[in-house]
Amino acid sequence: MQSQLAYLTLLAATLACPSFAADPYPVEWQKLQPEILEHYSNLIRIDTSNPPGNETSAAQYLKSVLDREGIPSQIFELEPGRGNLVARLKGNGSKRPIVIMGHLDVVGVQKEKWTVDPFSALRKDGYIYGRGSIDDKDKVTSTLMTLLLLKRLKVPLDRDVIFVAEAGEEGDSRLGIGFLVNQHWDDIACEFAITEGGSAMSRDGKVRTIEIATTEKVPRGVRLVAHGAAGHGSRPRLDNAVAHLATAVAKVAANQPPMRLNDTTRTYFERLATVSTPEQADRYNHLTDPSRAPAIEAYFAEHELGHYSILRTSVVPTILKAGFRSNVIPSEAEATLDIRALPDENMPRFYEWLKKLINDPAVEVVSNRGGGREPGAPSRIDSVMFRAFEAAQKTMYPGAITLPTMLTGATDNAQLRAKGVQAYGFGPIIDEKEVAGGGGAHGDDERLRESSLYSEVEFIWRSVLPVVSSAR
Repeated sequence: MQSQLAYLTLLAATLACPSFAADPYPVEWQKLQPEILEHYSNLIRIDTSNPPGNETSAAQYLKSVLDREGIPSQIFELEPGRGNLVARLKGNGSKRPIVIMGHLDVVGVQKEKWTVDPFSALRKDGYIYGRGSIDDKDKVTSTLMTLLLLKRLKVPLDRDVIFVAEAGEEGDSRLGIGFLVNQHWDDIACEFAITEGGSAMSRDGKVRTIEIATTEKVPRGVRLVAHGAAGHGSRPRLDNAVAHLATAVAKVAANQPPMRLNDTTRTYFERLATVSTPEQADRYNHLTDPSRAPAIEAYFAEHELGHYSILRTSVVPTILKAGFRSNVIPSEAEATLDIRALPDENMPRFYEWLKKLINDPAVEVVSNRGGGREPGAPSRIDSVMFRAFEAAQKTMYPGAITLPTMLTGATDNAQLRAKGVQAYGFGPIIDEKEVAGGGGAHGDDERLRESSLYSEVEFIWRSVLPVVSSAR
C-alpha cells in the first residue's frame, strides 16, 4: 500500500509537470541556454547599423548555422550587402505556411553615449548589452531556435515553416520586406506571420500581460509650409512666415483628433482592466463614457502616453526649419508633422480636417503621398495563431493575461497584413521599472535581461508548435 501511494504521488507530480504532460516534444530548456546565448551574442557582434546596413554579413552567419542543420536557405539582395535570408521546412501541405521573422538591421549608435561597447554583447548584472539586443536580434534568435527545434525533434508539420531574416526595417523597408513581397512573394507567401511588435510586461518579477500586436498605426508625414514676404528684421510684418508657422504648429499641438477605438484597442482596454488596480480599471472601463472620457484622456496625456496615442490618429510636430540670419525675415518657414494614422483612417478627409484646424491661407499642408507602409486589416484575435499565444501564456504565466495591441510604431508586419496575412507581433519580458529606466529599443545602453531571452524563445516555441503540427 505504501509503495502504491508513493507511485501515485510520483505519477501525479509527473503529470503536473508541463515538460512531460503538456509537451508532445519536450525541450530541455536549461541545456539549450548556451546555444541560444551563442547565436544571440554572435548576431549582436555583427554590426548591421542602418545605414549602411550590411545585413548580408548577418544573413551569412544564419546560413552557416542552417547549413550545419541541413536546412536549405537562400539570401536575396536588392542591393549589394543588403541581404535577406529565407529558409523553409516543408510540411505536408494540408495547411498554408507560417512565416517566423526578425529583422537583421539595427539603428545607429552614438558610441560616446554608451557605457559599454554597443557591439560587444556584454553580459553584466543579469543583462546582455548591445545594439539590437531588444530590436531585433532577440526575435531573430527566437525564430531561428524555433526552426532548429522543429528540425531536430522531427516534428511532423501540417504547414511549411518559413524563417525570414530581413533587411532594411529600420530605414528603407523596400530593401527588405518590400523587396520580398514584391519580387519573391512565392518564397514567403503564408497564412500567418509573427515578428516584433509585442511585449510581455512584468511588475516586481511577475509577468502581468502578454501583449500581442494585431495591428499598428500607419506612418504618414506632412509638411506645413508658411509663405510670406521677405524683409528686414527691424520691421515687423503681418505676413511673417515664421509667425504664421508658429501659430499653425501651436494649433496642431493643442488639438489632437477625436478619440476613436477599434476592435483591437477596445478589447485591449477591456482585458487590461481585469488585471489592473481598481483605480486603473475604472479609467479603462469608462473610456467611452462621454462624461468621463475628457478627464481620462487628460490623465493618459500626462501619465500614460502609450494609451493616449492608441486612442486616435496622432499628430506631433518634430522638425522646424526657418530663417538663416537673425535680421532677415524669411519668405518661407516649414514644420514637419509626424502623423501616425489609425489603420482605417481616411487620409484625404484627415488632411482637410488639418487644413480647417490651421485655418490660415498662408500655411500650405503638403502631404507625403509616396513611401510609408500601407495599411491592412487588423489581424484576428479568434484565429488559431492568437489562441496559441493565449495557450502559451496560460502555460508559462498562468496569472497573466494576453492582450491584443495596436502599435504606435511600425513593423514589417504592415506589408504582410496588406497582402492579407494574419500577422502578429511578440516581444520579450520587460519590467515596468526597466521601461522607465531607459536602455530600451533605440536607446543608449540598449539591453535585455538574459532570463527574458530564454523565456522569449520558449514562448515562441510553445506558440508556434500547435499551429504547425497537429501530431500529439
